[in-house]
Amino acid sequence: MSRPIRKIVIAGGGSAGWICASVIAAHTRGGDGIEISLVESPDIPIIGVGEGTWPSMRKTLQGIGLPEASLIRACGASFKQGTLFRGWSGRNGCNDYLHPFSLPTQYADLNPAKVWLAHGARGDFAELVTPQAQVIRKGLAPRQASAPQYAFSVNYGYHFDAAGFAKLLHRHATKNLGVKYISGNIAQIESLPDGDIAALQLSGGERIAGDLFIDCTGHKALLISGLPGSKLRPARDTLFNDRAIAVQVPYGEADAPIAPVTVATAQPAGWIWDIGLSRRRGIGHVHSSAHCEEEDARAELERYIAQSSPGIDPAGLDYRTIDFQPGHRERFWIRNCVAAGLSAGFVEPLEASALVLVEQSAAFIGEQLPRERAIMDVLANRFNEKMRYHWRGIIDFLKLHYAVSERADSEYWRQHRNPQSWPGSLQDKMTLWRQQTPWHEDAPRLDELFPSASYQYVLYGMGYRPPHAPNVGSEAERRRADEVFHDIRQKAADMTRLLPDTRELVKAMADRAAA
Repeated sequence: MSRPIRKIVIAGGGSAGWICASVIAAHTRGGDGIEISLVESPDIPIIGVGEGTWPSMRKTLQGIGLPEASLIRACGASFKQGTLFRGWSGRNGCNDYLHPFSLPTQYADLNPAKVWLAHGARGDFAELVTPQAQVIRKGLAPRQASAPQYAFSVNYGYHFDAAGFAKLLHRHATKNLGVKYISGNIAQIESLPDGDIAALQLSGGERIAGDLFIDCTGHKALLISGLPGSKLRPARDTLFNDRAIAVQVPYGEADAPIAPVTVATAQPAGWIWDIGLSRRRGIGHVHSSAHCEEEDARAELERYIAQSSPGIDPAGLDYRTIDFQPGHRERFWIRNCVAAGLSAGFVEPLEASALVLVEQSAAFIGEQLPRERAIMDVLANRFNEKMRYHWRGIIDFLKLHYAVSERADSEYWRQHRNPQSWPGSLQDKMTLWRQQTPWHEDAPRLDELFPSASYQYVLYGMGYRPPHAPNVGSEAERRRADEVFHDIRQKAADMTRLLPDTRELVKAMADRAAA
């Protein structure tokens, strides 16, 4: 008889480990005697580069029963409504553009890009198709302070302190969801004759037995890397960045405005992220070590801070360099071990895709947890196919940001623009988009990470114009599009009149959590 699955052991804490623990515990609480333990080393700090999330995090936090106001207060969190790109295009008149989280209005059956291109592609594409663009441009919050938690006027995720987030989930998971916490260093991995992991031996002598193991040990991938078929599939030939310099920057004034988006500013050999939290900003320069010396990237970062942070001396801040190898596992679930977070892979922080993959992994395991060992292999195959699809999509989408640029001021950008560095799947998409716009056929799955609208925001925000204008369709379709665009302008005017600024909402929610 196939052995039952009762004990789940998560190796590693941080955001990845505690998201997995919390989500799986919320799905399985009270069912079939499932026990969840998390083993965390007391000696390994949280990397904490990724401080931005997608709107999916709202559903994740709701699902585990965490009050939104607690997140805002405990993690110095704020609201993220998308990304503002500066200097990426290289085209005249395209100094910046937005990739907002809200889909274009009535996107299910109205393709706004087709109408926009057919009629001359005038004006800012994002502002035409969603009121969120104006909300972002004016620095406003995604909802009113009186709205119920997790409700929204425009779609949003979060910016937060990663270390604080892990601590918050730790408290919530152990206090409210029944997760057992074990502090210790993994000294040895004990295996069964069939190749499954049997237990983790800790340096203090404790033996942690399990039926399913989740590897959240970061780049070291202590569990999954020892299993056959776990080889890393490199992405360095497509996405060149492999180093980041990160720094925490205080606000010059306590009531300084909080940007409602991640700001991504292009540099000669990479880009600088700027993430606004309630008490500080997280800023960093991600770049290619093959195209840029570390001291040059550091100098560019310091110049950026000096220009964007009045009253702050860049020389007095604490900088941290993080090296990484862009790529992902060939298989993510091998035998009774699943890799999540950095153990599964990492390509670069652009578009903040790291945590959403953790959420996807945790939700899959929680919803479809195998109750016996024989079921596990079928689920592992499905999980691996799903994750490979997502990683291909991420690499395609991130590469698009570089591929359609017209920057030619450095070898870094010239190589990115060379189609020989594009994945074949992106080359095919770009060929099609010479005559038609991205649409539902380009993102056909229900669980797509990047809908076709995201491709539209990047393509047309960057100033790309296809050589063949798409057919506008019927006169009725054009009239309907005009009516929708008019309604969007009216909604944008209403929202910008009624919504508070971002800091005002953050303060109101933090005060609510303290009450």
